[in-house]
Amino acid sequence: MSDKIILASQSPRRRELLGMLGFKNLQIIPPDIDEVLPENLPPGQAVSHMALQKAASIKNKVGDSCLILAADTIVVLDGKALGKPDDEDEAADMLRSLSGRTHLVYTGVALLQNGTELKDYEETKVSFRDITDREIDFYIASGEPMDKAGAYGAQGLGSLFISRIDGDFFNVVGLPLCRLGLMLNKMGIHIASYIAF
Repeated sequence: MSDKIILASQSPRRRELLGMLGFKNLQIIPPDIDEVLPENLPPGQAVSHMALQKAASIKNKVGDSCLILAADTIVVLDGKALGKPDDEDEAADMLRSLSGRTHLVYTGVALLQNGTELKDYEETKVSFRDITDREIDFYIASGEPMDKAGAYGAQGLGSLFISRIDGDFFNVVGLPLCRLGLMLNKMGIHIASYIAF
């Protein structure tokens, strides 16, 4: 069995989180799929389905012995999924809609190895304080919101808007680490095989 882990993601946050844990032999291969969430599934199932599609899209490139990890994150407000904003106007609209309200963040996680596949998801509740148009303009000018679901990053300047988080903070960043650990255990994978102490 290979000790290489493949992260099927372009997200620098996910790479940083795995690096923080000390994962060795980490290789990044962005998935080659259209990231369109299935509309007929509840949010948690939709993101876990998308994560599995991302992982499966690179399986033929790397073989079966490598551990493939993929994830997908969305923000949900009033039952509507907020993905990455297409432009600054959409980012501003998203941030105004989140201002002074509580929303849900879902991240689906998928693992593939040796013909075994596992998918699951994490849900976290996030509350924003009231934010002003001036703050929104400043935040958008920073560039931070433009590649993030819901147009904010909990680990950056966006943290200034968050008054409360109920659940896994790392889920909001883009990879629920506790859930990942449980999934590795369920697949019979000892995390020490992938960690450089």
